[in-house]
Amino acid sequence: MQKVTTFLWFDDQAEEAATFYTSLIPGSRVVDVQRQGEEGPAMVVTFELAGQRYQALNGGPQYTLTPAMSLYVDCESQEEVDELWAKLTEGGKELQCGWLTDRFGLSWQIIPRQLPELLAHPDPVKAQQAMQAMLGMRKIDIKGLQQAVGL
Repeated sequence: MQKVTTFLWFDDQAEEAATFYTSLIPGSRVVDVQRQGEEGPAMVVTFELAGQRYQALNGGPQYTLTPAMSLYVDCESQEEVDELWAKLTEGGKELQCGWLTDRFGLSWQIIPRQLPELLAHPDPVKAQQAMQAMLGMRKIDIKGLQQAVGL
C-alpha cells in the first residue's frame, strides 16, 4: 500500500472513468469497488495506472475536477502520444502544450519524453526554440519539435 494516494472526485462516473483509464495504460487495473449496498452504485473505486494507485469517489456535483490537478503521462513514442490523445480527447477537450481534459473532466498531460529533454537542451537557443514550438502545439509532435531545434 502506498502512503499517499490521489483521490479524485466525480459526480457519478467514478467506476466508468476508472474502467476507461485502466484500459488505456498498460499495467493498470481496477483494484476494488465499494458499492452503496450489495448491488448499488459505486461509491469509491480504487484503481492503479501503471502501478500508481488512485481512488475515485462518486461524490455528487458539489465539486468538479480542474486543470489545477492533472495526470502526466511519459510517452515513449509519437504513436503512444497519438493513441492516448485520440482516446482521451474523445468527448473531451484539446488544450495547449500537450494538455487535454477528458470526457469526465480530468486533466491530462500527454508528453513524449523527448519534450523535457529538448526543453533542457544544453544550448539555450535550442531550448528556447523547443519551448516556442511547444507553445504553438496542442498535441505534442516530436518531429515538429526536432525540426524547430534543427535536429
